[in-house]
Amino acid sequence: MTDHLGRVGSLAAILAMSTSLAAAQSSSMDDLVAAAKAEGQLTTIALPHDWCNYGEMIEGFKAKYGIQINELNPMAGSGDEIEAVKANKGNKGPQAPDVLDVGLSFGPTAKKDGLLMPYKVQTWNEIPDDAKDADGAWYGDYYGVLAFGVNTDVIKTVPQDWSDLLKDDYEGAVALAGDPRTANNAIMALYGAGLSAGAKDGKDIADKGLAFFKELNEKGNFVPVDAEAAPIAQGTTPVALNWDYNLLAMRDSMKGNPPLEVAVPSSGVVAGVYVQGISAYAPHPNAAKLWMEYLYSDEGQLTWLKGYCHPIRFNAMSKAGKIPQDLLDKLPPAENYEKAVFPSLDDQNAAKAAIADGWDKVVGAAVK
Repeated sequence: MTDHLGRVGSLAAILAMSTSLAAAQSSSMDDLVAAAKAEGQLTTIALPHDWCNYGEMIEGFKAKYGIQINELNPMAGSGDEIEAVKANKGNKGPQAPDVLDVGLSFGPTAKKDGLLMPYKVQTWNEIPDDAKDADGAWYGDYYGVLAFGVNTDVIKTVPQDWSDLLKDDYEGAVALAGDPRTANNAIMALYGAGLSAGAKDGKDIADKGLAFFKELNEKGNFVPVDAEAAPIAQGTTPVALNWDYNLLAMRDSMKGNPPLEVAVPSSGVVAGVYVQGISAYAPHPNAAKLWMEYLYSDEGQLTWLKGYCHPIRFNAMSKAGKIPQDLLDKLPPAENYEKAVFPSLDDQNAAKAAIADGWDKVVGAAVK
């Protein structure tokens, strides 16, 4: 009886702690909302409305919290964002960005340079460890995975894995979106092929990726043409290797003419992730924190997914049944996304250097 009563007591204590924590989080969010509203504004940079559905994201935030957003240079690149922070260290005016959305490599560098303010959102534990800074300086927001875009007017059997691309079905069909000596998405396609071949680290991944494309080229399946929308539609490059969000958007824009099917490979699923951060010199630090809470909430994550950018909490939300079926129906099967690998910067840099150096010598095909 004592044991039973002890267990009841322990359960009651746990429930009380959970209730107390929930109340504290609610109070904390109320305080943050009030502080952000008092600041009255958020300044963003490099967020074009047609990229990852940022237009809806911005309008959703404004509608929910009544805070205006000052949008700087929507077409800026990651480097431009970093320079804007550096140039406005002592400036509290409208040209100083509060928040950043940059490529993965810029996060650690910005932290090292003291440009980021650490902050951990309430859903922090659902962000994969290999896609965030342990101190909260930067954290993955959304990602794409390398996928196969297939013009099914030309190709009747859609490849399901990298090894399938070597089959006779794909003679003169497979193309990269860019030159692997310079284009990141083409480089990461080789990275995915190397992972699928069992490679473990950057240099080995590059070597196996180069070997795969050498075989693909020698077999006559590789087409050295930049796989943009026009050659895909014309049938010149009917199997295109590109980020899934690019291919899915292309599929929608084609409206079935021709039909484009997008498949995520069953192995070697490589993810390219972008990261968020708050400027260490943010004029509106509370609005910046509230923006992060919105981005990483279920609402914000699903807004990105509507734009085919996979939110960083996708796996956790999928397992919890939080993703509407109509959104899932527009995507390749979720189980392949769950295999996504987020390469470390060291592995990415090692692979990029080896691929850029080895492409001409090993594969010898000039992509035009």
